[in-house]
Amino acid sequence: MPNIVEEIIFSFTNNKSLYIEERLTMSEHMIQTAMQAEKNKCSGDLICSSLLHDYGHFVLEDPNQLVGNHIDGNHEAIGVNYLKKYFSNEIIEPILLHVAAKKYLVRDNKYFNDLSEASKTSLKLQGGIMSDIEAEKFETNKTYENAIKLRRFDEGAKNLNIKIKKIEDYKELLLSKVI
Repeated sequence: MPNIVEEIIFSFTNNKSLYIEERLTMSEHMIQTAMQAEKNKCSGDLICSSLLHDYGHFVLEDPNQLVGNHIDGNHEAIGVNYLKKYFSNEIIEPILLHVAAKKYLVRDNKYFNDLSEASKTSLKLQGGIMSDIEAEKFETNKTYENAIKLRRFDEGAKNLNIKIKKIEDYKELLLSKVI
């Protein structure tokens, strides 16, 4: 079995792709998301979920091309399918549900209006706002509250002028969470 933690660190270090339609890299965005979870004193599992929530973009060949072609790459499912053999469901489920959480949260106009333009673009590709029936079903997921927290951290993790941690700062956490 490959050393998944070393692979994750390599991916974060070597992927310089900009976060879709944003001005920071995928790696910077995911690290900022984890930093938001830490700032809010979340569990190690949710910090790990926050760090890895967009890992599917590293697995996809060209996420920007998909967006340019108006296609949803289902990065959340791709990331989960890749990571699920290494991490517990407590880490995996919020990653899988973070797109659904956005669709759930945008039912509130204020949340929608506060989204970045990139998030509004991806929302359209991801199927738009949840219906009331979909929202009721979403609320039955045992980890939906963590998915909502993750999604809020995700949207707040697009800052250009802050000092961010290095992926190596999360090595011990990642190692402690590998199953």
